[in-house]
Amino acid sequence: MDFERYDVLTALFPFVDVPVRKPRPVVVLSTNPFNGTHGHVVTAMITTGADSHWPSDVRIVNLAAAGLRHGSVIRCKLFTLPNGQIGRRIGHLGEPDRTRLALQMDAILGASHRAEP
Repeated sequence: MDFERYDVLTALFPFVDVPVRKPRPVVVLSTNPFNGTHGHVVTAMITTGADSHWPSDVRIVNLAAAGLRHGSVIRCKLFTLPNGQIGRRIGHLGEPDRTRLALQMDAILGASHRAEP
């Protein structure tokens, strides 16, 4: 399974308040070498955000590139999911969405989370 950073995938997303697991979109935050070596993918959830809003939500502007049909946000609720819980690739974040997500992650984690060149 080759997943690149900013790929949009379906995954059996773990819900805390609901015992049922069903496929939901997620965005990959980790690199392909990490995903393959560790057998896990670091993801953030994607939601319509219809019932709530988090200050760190990143609105997805290019829905077509992401493979999404409805207005959605990347919610900075992070999960490390085993590769076996990943369904399929449905899209990839467009450049403006990648940039805004990277800036939000910098704000949350601090710029020091990025690898040195």
